[in-house]
Amino acid sequence: MNNNSSVNIVLLCFVIASIASLGSLFFSEIMKFVPCSMCWYQRIFMYPLVFIFLVNMLCPDKNVIKYSLPLVLIGLIISIYHNLLMWDIIPERIVPCVSGIPCSTVYINWFNFITIPLLSLSAYFGIFILLLILKRKYKNEK
Repeated sequence: MNNNSSVNIVLLCFVIASIASLGSLFFSEIMKFVPCSMCWYQRIFMYPLVFIFLVNMLCPDKNVIKYSLPLVLIGLIISIYHNLLMWDIIPERIVPCVSGIPCSTVYINWFNFITIPLLSLSAYFGIFILLLILKRKYKNEK
């Protein structure tokens, strides 16, 4: 594997994390959508990824997977749980949104299925797949 392909993968991860972070800020600060508790948790694990991937593009380090994968996995689990709630697979009475905005609130519904939690799930899943590809590239390099 050449170093350029790993930098490109990290760049894609950076772009996805940046779009997700800026999108969440757009929805809350410009559109004035108040995030629910689960949306906040997903943000907490997405925002640091932007900086981790940016630093790794400037100073490439194979340990980027160790730094980013735990955040991605936790965010992915939370976003899966949130989407299961949105799809009525998990009843609303067992979710952690006990005060404030309900976690089942639908602010957007593009094409009758794309919601903010689905956008989050897509971002986390995309980064997760890219990190698996990067890990395989590093492993094959040895």
